[in-house]
Amino acid sequence: MEIQTRRQILEIWRATIEYSYRDGEWIWGGRNARNSISDAEQLLTILYPATVIDSLRVDDVDRTTQDVLDHLSGLGNAVDIPRKLVDFIGEYMRSYVHDDNSDFSGGSYFGVDDSHAGATAKEEQRELHVVDSYSMSVTLCLAVLGFLRVYRQTLRNQRRLAEIDEIERLSSLRLTAAMVGLLRSFTVNTFDPGDPQGQAMLKMVNQAGRAKEILVYDLLEELSEVRAGLREELRIGIAQVAEELENRGRMFECGWTWGVVDGSPEIEFAKNIGVQPMGVANSRPYLYFTVVALDGILDLFSDRTRILGLLDEQQQRIAQALQLRWSLTRQFWATVATFGSDGRWPLEDLPWTTSDEEESDYYSVLLTSIVLQGNQGDKGVDVDVERVGRLLGNLASRARITARMTKDDPAIGLHIPGMRLRLIGSEKVADGPRLRWAISSYSMLLLKRVLRVAELLDDTTAKIAYSELADQIWDHVERRKISSKEVRGLWDEPAQVFVGSSIRTYGEPSWYHTERVIEALVSSANLTLSRMVPPPSLVQHAEQMIAEAELLFDREQLRGTSDTGAQMRENFQVISTTLRRARDLTHERPGTAIVLAGEVLRRLDALEAARRDTARMS
Repeated sequence: MEIQTRRQILEIWRATIEYSYRDGEWIWGGRNARNSISDAEQLLTILYPATVIDSLRVDDVDRTTQDVLDHLSGLGNAVDIPRKLVDFIGEYMRSYVHDDNSDFSGGSYFGVDDSHAGATAKEEQRELHVVDSYSMSVTLCLAVLGFLRVYRQTLRNQRRLAEIDEIERLSSLRLTAAMVGLLRSFTVNTFDPGDPQGQAMLKMVNQAGRAKEILVYDLLEELSEVRAGLREELRIGIAQVAEELENRGRMFECGWTWGVVDGSPEIEFAKNIGVQPMGVANSRPYLYFTVVALDGILDLFSDRTRILGLLDEQQQRIAQALQLRWSLTRQFWATVATFGSDGRWPLEDLPWTTSDEEESDYYSVLLTSIVLQGNQGDKGVDVDVERVGRLLGNLASRARITARMTKDDPAIGLHIPGMRLRLIGSEKVADGPRLRWAISSYSMLLLKRVLRVAELLDDTTAKIAYSELADQIWDHVERRKISSKEVRGLWDEPAQVFVGSSIRTYGEPSWYHTERVIEALVSSANLTLSRMVPPPSLVQHAEQMIAEAELLFDREQLRGTSDTGAQMRENFQVISTTLRRARDLTHERPGTAIVLAGEVLRRLDALEAARRDTARMS
């Protein structure tokens, strides 16, 4: 890959410090005013890679590398850096966590729906909790708890330890509240096949032109396990589901709506988090918020979370409930997206159309995330990864990321203003207008999915092909990096790419975009660290070269030599060690094994040539 992951992350770190840390204070906000999500994104720009990429760690002063110190030098030395980060984390937690409640509001990220043009959102509406904040807080709190768990081991100062204890308490409290919020935002929507929602879904999945009765039967049969799981297992945070799902003729969809569902009961065993807000969100899943929730929940089950023991007993109970929802939701959407896999997938019929008849390439990209996510062996959700990759390549071209932009190109709308979601139910608060939620991270979403495809593929040729596609998308993303002298090295300035369009210039960083660039770079690191499965032909070639080298070495040892000096013994020892190393690497790194075998053959040929020269001279 041409993406220089480590250098890019370090440069973003330096730019973040230069912009955010001035005169000894951390300056919150950027293009948008402070809110619970933007501030979390600002912190995660540094904390996320520092806690998931081992070589970028800053929580152990003895292990911090020199290039990390150089790029974070604005915060001080190896001792100062984690200490300052603790201070910034403490500011965040004290701003958004209180013993009686936690703030998960969307604030300045809320807009007003186009149907209420000219209206202004009420302050009570801006305080509404949103799934984006729940999910981002899960990721942030896990990163913080892991960071503090390691950092505290290097401390002896009791005052600092007491401060870390308090920040850990607040972080754990916020984590629990975010998990509860995700539980209460999950929903199941049921409808008849003849309803507009049912007709829209059936039209999308009917790629083979089946009769309606047969199509409904086959689809519901494919989803029978999901239906059974939803009906029998969901006991927490969702009401009146089992009765509606008992009717096997009704269709359904599951996932997350934009906030706490209207009428959602409180989670009785989670009283320590304070007030659980009353829900107002409509009880229908949004594909965007479903993907956001799934991404956050996945962090709860990472190896790091498990190894460091970051979840307490109550959180583990909630996590189990969320894991069940994660599994059922992924199985549902992956089944629908690839239904009738013997022909064209519904997912391949671009753009994806939701049950409320909204269509966008955004939905197609979001669905690929669900299809690729999690264990590939889950029943009913096995997918052809390379087929998903080809679809992503098509989506990159349609969005003018890898193809030329045309005059007045409508594809620019995918990037700016992006997709605007109507938050149905928000108008119930304070008699205000209906709110909307804008999504404008199409390029970063696509890049992250392509990198995931390359990571999952075993075929080396295909892996290289999708790594090259990722490089092309990264070139587009990098050109959108802010280049102004005042704010350099952060995102996002789309006017630099879509030249000649009417897109405005911002001049201020968006933590929404910058954090998602960081997520994509972490995915790039995962690809780099993933195991490459070499082609059998290369393994066979390595085995043949090693066999030839071993045979010639055995002959050389059997022949014996008049030279019994230290030089010859050392030469034989080097050859023996090199061959042993080549054999060990044959199946994992056959290319390296071939090089090592070639080195042995070169040494043996030199011995043979020297013997012949000696024979001629005598």
